[in-house]
Amino acid sequence: MEYETISALLTITVILLSVVIITLLVIAISTLVKLRRIARNVNQITGNIAAASEWLVPSKLISEIVKLFNKNKKE
Repeated sequence: MEYETISALLTITVILLSVVIITLLVIAISTLVKLRRIARNVNQITGNIAAASEWLVPSKLISEIVKLFNKNKKE
């Protein structure tokens, strides 16, 4: 084989590997961005569930009803 053919094949190989590496980096970065967005949504949902479950405690519910009636009596 001639050196020109070998250098041409090596150049093509390097270019293909560069394209593959760049593609893998783009895929990894986009996956991390999507995971971050999902984690943020999970934190928000967890906060909402915690706030909703606080209202399911009977003592909290009764105290809020008592406050409501006491507020109406004052007016």
